[in-house]
Amino acid sequence: MSAIGGAIIARGIGKYYKRYPSRWSRLAEWLDRGGIRHARHWVLRDVDLDIQPGESIGIIGHNGAGKSTLLKIITGTTQASTGSVQVSGRVAALLELGMGFHPEFSGRQNAFMAGQLLGYSSAEIAARMDDIEAFAEIGSYIDQPLRTYSSGMQVRLAFSVATAIRPDILIVDEALAVGDAYFQHKSFDRIRQFRDQGTTLLFVSHSAGAVKALCNRAILLDGGAILRDDAPDAALDYYNALVARREAEQAIRVAEADTGQRTTRSGNGDARILQIDLLDADGKSVRALRSGERARIRMQFETVRELPALSAGILIRDALGNDVFGTNSYHHGIAIAPATPGQGQIEFAFDNLALGRGGYSITAALHSRDSHLADNYDWWDRAVVFQVVPGGRPLSIGICDLAVTITAR
Repeated sequence: MSAIGGAIIARGIGKYYKRYPSRWSRLAEWLDRGGIRHARHWVLRDVDLDIQPGESIGIIGHNGAGKSTLLKIITGTTQASTGSVQVSGRVAALLELGMGFHPEFSGRQNAFMAGQLLGYSSAEIAARMDDIEAFAEIGSYIDQPLRTYSSGMQVRLAFSVATAIRPDILIVDEALAVGDAYFQHKSFDRIRQFRDQGTTLLFVSHSAGAVKALCNRAILLDGGAILRDDAPDAALDYYNALVARREAEQAIRVAEADTGQRTTRSGNGDARILQIDLLDADGKSVRALRSGERARIRMQFETVRELPALSAGILIRDALGNDVFGTNSYHHGIAIAPATPGQGQIEFAFDNLALGRGGYSITAALHSRDSHLADNYDWWDRAVVFQVVPGGRPLSIGICDLAVTITAR
């Protein structure tokens, strides 16, 4: 066994699954050798990893982010659709504890089978069987059929087998979540020992405390892509902000659905706003953003008659109704009046939406020239309500989040 762990190099890893519109489409595609009847559902896209020997890496992200799929590709239990992975050293993977166990065989027999699946020889397993029994602490059950075990006992046996020999690379995917508190402490202690002895660790967990305690680096996956690769504190702060944003957005959209129309509109109707939407940097409709994030406000409108002049404006207000920021196309020298009645679209783009955390609303307007006081075609109050959650900068208060540099002597 080497004194230091193995390395992992991944380039352009992608994984998709085929989605067929009906059960007959699969058969039709098989019969029509050149025909494609499926859509690709990507769960990982263009993932690059460089993990050096002895590193301890935490993989974080919400359910469905692609964490487990990435680990399965690294261990070889799932084939990547694109890209390549190079792994050096012996790998022990705790992806699904008890995988390969047979309910009618005894714990001892299952230990031999599971060990062989991990690449151990029968002689290596036999030499460490006493240690496996001692660590698992299941007593005489070691010679009883696995079907008589509780789920906790199966976890104890599976973990004991997988870690009976210190691996070059240890991969743990929330495997200890179902174990009792005593065995969790015991297992984490063994993981720490392996880490301190040079084993490379890949650890998937929703527990911030566990990631900080075990890892010197954390990778945040979101939507199948690496969103952040940083120190555990920085990556977890970013992840928490992402979770807060999604929770805030969900709450706002639920409120919109529950309350229905709850805004005030006025105007003569010569032009009308069809839709207002808030978009994130990827062009996705959102109701929560991180402070400092890129954003766009998109307005779709129509004119019912030819107008001599048309301006589109927006006004952002805070939760108390105070004006935070407002502008319109007239002041930016943008002419948008269509020559004849029809539909159009205008976007207001922000490279850095430097708002402080809190609730905000967007009011939109269509009018002539510089303001709505003369010709108010359509004024839509609180057309969109959204939330701003903390971004990557230090905590601040107020309705703006200004970039600041502090020096001390």
